[in-house]
Amino acid sequence: MATYEYDEAGVMAAYFLITFLALVLIPLTISSLTKSSAKKATDGCQCTPCIEQREAISKQERGSLFNPNISRRTYFLIGGWSLFTFVCYRVSLLKVENKVYNPFEILGISTSLPEKDIKSHFKKLSKQFHPDKVKATANMTIEAIQDRFVEITKAYKSLTDERIKENWIKYNHPDGPQSTTMGIALPKWIIEGKNRIWVLAAYGLVFGGALPALVGRWWFGSRQKTKDGINAQSAAVFFKTIKEESSMEEVVGALGKAYKWELPASKTKTSAELDALEKTIKEQVGAKWTEVRKIAQDYNGELHESRRQALVLLYAHLLRLEVKDAGLKKQQKDVLLQTPLLLNALLNVSVARTWLLPTLAIMRLYGYLAQALPTNASQRLRLTQLPRIKQEDVAPLAARTKDMTDVLHSLEEKDDPRSKDVKKALEKWGRVEIVSASFKVIGERIVTPSSIIYLLVKLRISPPGTTPSTPTELTVDETKKAVQLEEGTDEKFLASRLDAEELPSSKTNGGVAHAPFWPGTRKPSWWIVLADDKSNRVVVPPMKISDIPYSQPGADRDYRAYKIQFQGPPNTGLFTWKVYIVSDTFVGEEVTSEISLKIEDPPAVEDQPSDDEISEPDEDSIAGQMAVMRGGKVKKSTEEEESEEQSSGTDDDKDDSDSDSDSD
Repeated sequence: MATYEYDEAGVMAAYFLITFLALVLIPLTISSLTKSSAKKATDGCQCTPCIEQREAISKQERGSLFNPNISRRTYFLIGGWSLFTFVCYRVSLLKVENKVYNPFEILGISTSLPEKDIKSHFKKLSKQFHPDKVKATANMTIEAIQDRFVEITKAYKSLTDERIKENWIKYNHPDGPQSTTMGIALPKWIIEGKNRIWVLAAYGLVFGGALPALVGRWWFGSRQKTKDGINAQSAAVFFKTIKEESSMEEVVGALGKAYKWELPASKTKTSAELDALEKTIKEQVGAKWTEVRKIAQDYNGELHESRRQALVLLYAHLLRLEVKDAGLKKQQKDVLLQTPLLLNALLNVSVARTWLLPTLAIMRLYGYLAQALPTNASQRLRLTQLPRIKQEDVAPLAARTKDMTDVLHSLEEKDDPRSKDVKKALEKWGRVEIVSASFKVIGERIVTPSSIIYLLVKLRISPPGTTPSTPTELTVDETKKAVQLEEGTDEKFLASRLDAEELPSSKTNGGVAHAPFWPGTRKPSWWIVLADDKSNRVVVPPMKISDIPYSQPGADRDYRAYKIQFQGPPNTGLFTWKVYIVSDTFVGEEVTSEISLKIEDPPAVEDQPSDDEISEPDEDSIAGQMAVMRGGKVKKSTEEEESEEQSSGTDDDKDDSDSDSDSD
């Protein structure tokens, strides 16, 4: 029969709590350390504005000494590890009783001691611990003295008495088989009668209140969000607002509509500064600001306050207008950091409808927001992406500058201190070069209708002012060998499941992009878009890529291959498309390449043999018997052919002998 014992000392409950805390805290701590180490990556643009921006972001994340910026996860980890340490300390102070009966340990003798010495040792202990010899004290009561003497006596008999020794060997106890005891990792006071009502109340609160509330919050919260992580009403607005011919202003207006549900209106009294910012925006942007406001309005013609605030703060960022109020600055940061998520959802809406113009407009808006440039920025104004180059600085340089390298040369001629920062920014500038773009079909030389086609694009980053890579002159044999090696590498990459070719980490571009106005660290990325300009359609859903290697003049392979898989058109013909490489960080660094896809019919199968060329069936087969019945020809069996050959041979010999005799 099993008996249950409650954990009076709390040892088992403490071990259970330590195990549970370790299972939760260790993975959370590792993930937190991984995230913090990833945030500290500083490789990338080393111009002064970018360094200052990264330091400001790091300072905001850390907070101050008196007001540290600590996240909820950090508080949870601090509290959890504190509790873990406290419980471990308490467990170290608890005395755990040994439940395994060991008479040698009770008597304090060695297991190899002979029985004669055991008896003499027991006599000494009997004189020492006999109840008549030991006096009771405050720490040692009469009951404890008697229990101690009984324990010694029982241990002695376990080693000398045959029956008791047999019980100890068989059942691990001198008294024979004992009842099974099972420990419960709960202190007894929890389930005592006077505390039952509180235990039931705690269970009811957790399982009847907190758990259903948590599940309900998760369920209804997930129903309000789409798979892109935005509000469902925002996604519905995107579907209704975006059009096939949507311009950049219409994209911004659609983006502004979503802030009614994505960000609440500011509660701070900043309407005066917002009005002043809006007035400045209207003066600089003009009719396009009125158009954006009109697009962002509700169907009743009213502009929600959240939308107005978000649009004003967005345009204040694009026009590089200073926001003085601390509350507005924080809200502007929240609005900007929310835009990538919203633009990604808006991009998915446009791609789902295969619309090219709004797709490109959404992608380009990423770069304008990253560099804080107006959406209608001219080629000259795009030079203000360079560090410490403002709009008023462009006009004096305009006559001589057409490219960013011209700006650098002009500043170096004047010994302008800004030239150092401009040079550092250009060293890590994300200007992509298309090495090659082609269509491939694994194992085929031509592309047939409805075949599985791969768009193979090879890219590298060639910052302004760098020397383009020139192939070295090779002999005919060397060129042939290099082409075969290149084709083999491409075939191996196409057969793999990777979308991007594997490269050593030293060759990839994993640094932080030049974006001194963006309120966070930004890693540069690009989209590969295969489109048909004539029909305004996206042929294949775009693929976003990153880690494009920098060009290395003289290197054998300083580019990286990317592939997009799709099914070819079902009809033959020549399709003239275009490959776009669009940056999400740099404005004006978009590159395109014309590409043609020729769909041909599969080669004709060789002519089948005619009826005359078809071999005759065997005479012994069913087909041969049916042919005989129809009067057709059949192939004779092997035995008959051999007999006919022998007979024909005999006849020939006979004819020869007859002819010889006649001649005689």
